[in-house]
Amino acid sequence: MTATLAGGCFWCLEAVFLQMKGIQKAASGYMGGATANPTYEAICSGTTGHAEVVQLEYDPGEITFRDILEVFFSIHDPTTLNRQGNDSGTQYRSAIYYHDESQHAEARAYISEIAKDWRDPIVTEVAPASTFYPAETYHQDYYARNAYQPYCMFVVSPKVKKFQTKFASKARPAS
Repeated sequence: MTATLAGGCFWCLEAVFLQMKGIQKAASGYMGGATANPTYEAICSGTTGHAEVVQLEYDPGEITFRDILEVFFSIHDPTTLNRQGNDSGTQYRSAIYYHDESQHAEARAYISEIAKDWRDPIVTEVAPASTFYPAETYHQDYYARNAYQPYCMFVVSPKVKKFQTKFASKARPAS
């Protein structure tokens, strides 16, 4: 099955979800805008309407969409509009792009369930999936190839560590 999520920089989401049991593939890319075949430079301009996303292929026999949502909402702030940390702009919005009505209903129900746990309102967009545009090759597996780059050390690594600690039972065994 496929799940597509936006929660700030796609490097963070991809790095975390690649650690999760049942995720068969995680690809960084763009979705939610009107510009065909956007580039990273165009996305960063904030004029394309697209968000940075990670598109996941997962085995529903091993994990559920709810498992994915639980991790997603624990590794980003769904209450900040068009911002995650120092990254700001519509390309960094929080969004769930659903692929069927079951995902749509589950996303809405999960947000309603966890809303009480947040001090501020959840602003996560829930919208139908549209065309997924894979990001440039250098963005794929970025954290695995650049773990000592400052952004990765100070922004991505803490999210990966949080996932490994909080969701140890859902993490792939260390190789």
